[in-house]
Amino acid sequence: MSKSFYGRWIVLASCLTFGISVGLPYYNMPFFYDYYKNAFHWQLHDITLGFPLAALLTLWVGPLLVPRFSPRKLLIAGTALTMLAFFGFSQMTGNITVYYFLWFLYTFGYILSGPIPHQIMVSHWFRRNRGSAMGIVYVGVALVGAQGPKLVRPLTEHYSFRTALIAIGCVMVLAWPIALFMHKDRPSDVGQFPDGDSEPHADSRIEPRSFGYLLRQGSFWLLLLGSLCSIGAIGAINQHMKLVFAEQGFSNQAQLNNVWSTSTTWILYASIVGRLLIGRFSDTLSMKWVMTATYFIVAATIPLLLSVHPSGSPYPFSVVFGFAMGADYMLIPLMAAKQFGVNSLARAMAIILPVNTIGQTWVPLGVSLLREKSGSYAMPMNVVLGLAAVGAIAILLLPRDTPTVRT
Repeated sequence: MSKSFYGRWIVLASCLTFGISVGLPYYNMPFFYDYYKNAFHWQLHDITLGFPLAALLTLWVGPLLVPRFSPRKLLIAGTALTMLAFFGFSQMTGNITVYYFLWFLYTFGYILSGPIPHQIMVSHWFRRNRGSAMGIVYVGVALVGAQGPKLVRPLTEHYSFRTALIAIGCVMVLAWPIALFMHKDRPSDVGQFPDGDSEPHADSRIEPRSFGYLLRQGSFWLLLLGSLCSIGAIGAINQHMKLVFAEQGFSNQAQLNNVWSTSTTWILYASIVGRLLIGRFSDTLSMKWVMTATYFIVAATIPLLLSVHPSGSPYPFSVVFGFAMGADYMLIPLMAAKQFGVNSLARAMAIILPVNTIGQTWVPLGVSLLREKSGSYAMPMNVVLGLAAVGAIAILLLPRDTPTVRT
């Protein structure tokens, strides 16, 4: 690889913008749920309905817009929408309809500026070391997201939760100069080839597959089902973790904020190890088996979550869950590129990401409803465990790593 290969800068730029657009807002929003509950007297299912409702209303965004625009432009537009959403969250007065509309803005922004543009850029710039490069990019989500508790907790405790929401919105602006001046959509934009090679890779000549082609492939449906179930389980844990802790004995607000901050920080730091290690494994081992093992680990974190009490330690749960979560999100685009070719990745992820967002949001809502009906988190979380196991089995049924598309 030439020392002047610009792909290294793409990895660095993507690491930063991915952390800003996804890591900070997504992983720190659940911190505010109990504040919404106390300030506006909303029910748990009202609070957790915002994201899933918005996910349904934005299903069209991926297939209609993502393949048509430059990833750089998507990134700028998406972070602008996220900024507006968080400014709106900070000004709420208790109107639940406004709350749901703001979730629509945020989810629209998430689809445009989140995983898809970063996955597409990295996949075009790297072929042989795509897993390692993607792993480094996903580290940005953890690094920036892990700084969130250090931002939102003191701002909330010394000022108000509204101030903390404004601060998250302001950080989105930092992604714009990076997207404008550092990001390049493809190696051809600067006269280079993937991996710094002297000639184009063979799979660059494969024509992008149509949406109809993808939907006729059994492997596409298995990947869709597997990722839907596993991402749904992860979403349920992320969205309900603070409320689970409250039910398990962390009744004092300062104590609850502290255990949430500690757990979130360790989850995100552990996810760095997961992303780097699994990214490397995906370049050298069978991706199918790496992904299957990761999905079973996600299921195994449920009992660890339910074991966190004031007299115990949150670290075993946080480390194991963080490792699995970090690997989980990253493996989906890698498997999609492996199965259907990199030139079809934009179309594949334009379907997979919105559907995964449905799982990521509606499973937590289902947990809310089951929690209100059963009176505790024990039964809902065991349902989540079963869902995660279904996801792992779906990935186990995928064909070998050999792509289904040919030159």
